[in-house]
Amino acid sequence: MIAQGRWPVISALGIVQILAWGCSYYLLTVLGPSIAAETGWGLPWIFGSLTAGMLVAGAVAPTAGRMIGRHGGRPVLAVSTGLMTVGLVLLALAPNLPVFGLAWLVIGAGMGSGLYDAAFATLGRLYGADARPAITALTLWGGFSSTLCWPLSAFLLAHLGWRGTCLTYAALETAVCLPLILGLVPPAAPRPAGPGAGRSDAVTLDPAERPTFLVLGAVVTCTGIVTSIVSVHLLTLLQDRGLSLAAAVSIGTLVGPSQVGARLLEVANRSRHHPIWTLTVAILLMAVGLGLLWSGLLGPAFVLMIYGAGNGLYSIGRGTLPLALFGPERYAALLGRLAKPNLAAQALAPSAGAYLIAHAGADATVTALAVLGLIDVALIGALWRVRRRGARPAGQRHAEKPLPQGGRG
Repeated sequence: MIAQGRWPVISALGIVQILAWGCSYYLLTVLGPSIAAETGWGLPWIFGSLTAGMLVAGAVAPTAGRMIGRHGGRPVLAVSTGLMTVGLVLLALAPNLPVFGLAWLVIGAGMGSGLYDAAFATLGRLYGADARPAITALTLWGGFSSTLCWPLSAFLLAHLGWRGTCLTYAALETAVCLPLILGLVPPAAPRPAGPGAGRSDAVTLDPAERPTFLVLGAVVTCTGIVTSIVSVHLLTLLQDRGLSLAAAVSIGTLVGPSQVGARLLEVANRSRHHPIWTLTVAILLMAVGLGLLWSGLLGPAFVLMIYGAGNGLYSIGRGTLPLALFGPERYAALLGRLAKPNLAAQALAPSAGAYLIAHAGADATVTALAVLGLIDVALIGALWRVRRRGARPAGQRHAEKPLPQGGRG
């Protein structure tokens, strides 16, 4: 159960996440073609600016995680909002492509310090080992980002143009997100005195823990590649299967509700199982969905519902498993380190997918996705094995007792 006093914090962070994703990662999906048509800039360069921004996000994420571990999430999220605002204003005023690219570098710094990983770390810093229900609830909000912001962006584009849309999002960041962060996200409590006090930003892993962390990082990176390619190229892959654009869009919208539905089931479960089960089920569902898409045995609607359910659970598992494995003291900093390869993978994967589609075809791309799904299953199996002798329970970082082997945490 989630304590009564936590709902305002979770709701505030949820609204911030919806707008942060909408004005960064999902922005060019709607605005990109209009920007190219109005300015004459090449569409690959426009989306390449987003790629560069996400690479900056990956570089910034470890530092943001350390800062959240040291000072709490409130100041870091406030700085992220400021960076988003400045970047969006630069986008709106950009007279040429270099300034447009510079704006995305600024937005990228805001993404690295303000998207899911920073929000999860904020909750971990506030609530410690009891943060799992709050993290799970936050993912429910995040699942509505594209559902709400794509129509909003389309409406603003039709009435204000792409530059006016960017300025509107900048105003929302300042007028909505910043007051929510400063007004409803409490400052983090000081770290208790004792060994290592004041060093919450200095991440150390015992030798037995490092394999667990490395395998978890491999799972996160591999899954990031898959989800990015699917998110960007799903409509193309579905149309290659013989669907019209309208039908592909209609079926593609099933992914979002499936994500939310799976997350609601996780909330209803009330954290009765160890989060490694959540991540395992997520990876298996995504792999099954990709395998069925490759085989063509079932209709794409059912396939995408399976994949979407796995993707919805994955966000929860990625956020809660490091907390369970490594404890709350190192959670923020380690989450930042895990975000670095994940964001880099998400930045580069769409271009790799586009190259594969152009040179090998959509069928080969679906095959590659199915293979990556199988690799992910193998990695999650490896994670179960190394977990047995790796991470310690929260609060027992220096203890010799290994993590319990049971399925419940």
